[in-house]
Amino acid sequence: MNTILTTIFIVTCITAILAALLTISNKTIGNYGEVTLTINDDKEYIVQGGNTLLDTLRAESIFIPSACGGKGSCGYCKAKVLEGGGPVLATEKPLLSKEELDSNVRLTCQCKVKQNIKIEIPEELFNVKEYAVSIEKIERLTSTIKLLRFNFGDEEISFKPGQYVQLKAPAYEGNEEEVYRAYSIASSVNDTHAVELLIGYTGGIATTYVHHHLKEGDQAHVNGPYGDFYYHEDDGGPIILAGAGTGMAPIMSILQYMADNDIKRKAIFFFGARTMDDLFLLDKLKMLEEKLYDFKFIPTLSREESQEWKGERGRVTIAIDKYIEKGGNYTAYLCGSPQMIDSIVEALLKKEIPIEKIYYDKF
Repeated sequence: MNTILTTIFIVTCITAILAALLTISNKTIGNYGEVTLTINDDKEYIVQGGNTLLDTLRAESIFIPSACGGKGSCGYCKAKVLEGGGPVLATEKPLLSKEELDSNVRLTCQCKVKQNIKIEIPEELFNVKEYAVSIEKIERLTSTIKLLRFNFGDEEISFKPGQYVQLKAPAYEGNEEEVYRAYSIASSVNDTHAVELLIGYTGGIATTYVHHHLKEGDQAHVNGPYGDFYYHEDDGGPIILAGAGTGMAPIMSILQYMADNDIKRKAIFFFGARTMDDLFLLDKLKMLEEKLYDFKFIPTLSREESQEWKGERGRVTIAIDKYIEKGGNYTAYLCGSPQMIDSIVEALLKKEIPIEKIYYDKF
């Protein structure tokens, strides 16, 4: 018995010593003091050293897009680090092209602020804000997808159709980590006091928060807008839109923008799903078919076995090959998984659609 007690005492002492050493190291070795953060040559901030560049910027209310919670896996949080960033880490290199490495682009979630640092970011990021919002509506669309409407109250948000915001998932029971995740806006740009998001359940931190913890009337935080994927005013030729699952969100915002502004362009929307149970917002799409100048919605199902389904079957690329003529003056907007986007881009290139007229958002 005495041996057991002695062992427990020794283990407890060792644990206490290690904890004390960790605390001391955090306050000494990891304490870099105050450093100067210079952005775009004309903005200076005195910040506390030791944190990642992503967290340092966020503490100054400068929001860089990041979809993986700072784990270095999404590759969104890029910025040019001109001085003081230290060597590029092995965790960054797989997500940076040779051109980006040559031009000093870094992942802000991996780059630590340890000394005076000088960076460049797009000026439009200074217009990104974080908003306290209330959950006005939660509607289940399929077994895995919910539509959420976030009300901004007296504040307004201005965005382009196709852009996204980041939702903050705070710590909750079973999760001690605060993360941000990116979700495309599905609503009209004219609705400046609210945004609607389509959020599918994946079992991750943020989707668990949304599907199992958020309720109508709750408060939340979003920041944005972000993104280079949005509707472009170009030569007015026909439009191809394609998406799957929650990839419908930015497409809906683009279609609503076209309806709101009476844009007279032929448009066709290919939506990939597995079965009829995975289709949603059909009433709204029917309304858009009636309202828009020349719009057709074509869902195509890859795993539907019922003979009740009279529509297209197979992958989106099969429908594209069937409906899209070669050499047409098309502009394309695509949103979905990397594999889906890559296959659709390949199909569109075979139709002689220039790559510079193919816009996409991979998630």
